[in-house]
Amino acid sequence: LKIRLRWTGIALSDRQHCSIFGLWATALSVTNTTRFDLPVGLQSQLTTMSEELNDDFDVAESGVSNVYPAQCSSLRKNGYVVIKSRPCKIVEMSTSKTGKHGHAKVHLVGIDLFSGKKYEDICPSTHNMDVPVVKRADYQLVDISADNFLSLMLESGDIREDIKIPDGDLGSEIRQKFDAGEDILCTVLCAMGSEMVIATKPNSNK
Repeated sequence: LKIRLRWTGIALSDRQHCSIFGLWATALSVTNTTRFDLPVGLQSQLTTMSEELNDDFDVAESGVSNVYPAQCSSLRKNGYVVIKSRPCKIVEMSTSKTGKHGHAKVHLVGIDLFSGKKYEDICPSTHNMDVPVVKRADYQLVDISADNFLSLMLESGDIREDIKIPDGDLGSEIRQKFDAGEDILCTVLCAMGSEMVIATKPNSNK
């Protein structure tokens, strides 16, 4: 009985695969294709393990671009940090003096980038905290739907219609400029899977 591993084409005997499979499982995906027919029970087990591994890889990959670690002492006011699992802009920072039996602690106050809610946290200065990857992009406003979704044109010419007009004064400003026939760009802020229009400006890319 032999099992073929997809990436390397290495064939392992049934006696070897049990001890070696654990070492390769984190890096290799096991295919259902084998040189010889596998017993139904073993093939089902390998398929399940392969699916679980792929799920783990997907989770890891999806989170890579959302946040990155940074030592708490390296954070600065007006920078970004994750507090209570929310992306925040740091508006206040203070550091306590180092005690006899501990590290200095940093007190952070942040404002949620999307809701405006205030969050606070205290962290030892030598510990790591997550910092959100914050991106901005400008899209040309094409239309506003009846249910308040914006039609935004990408550089490629494609249209996206999954962002709602923001609440408050900014939303009113966008609607007024659109109704007046102004050609504007909407600046979209993106962090940790959330997106929101945060500003507008005239479209100079004509």
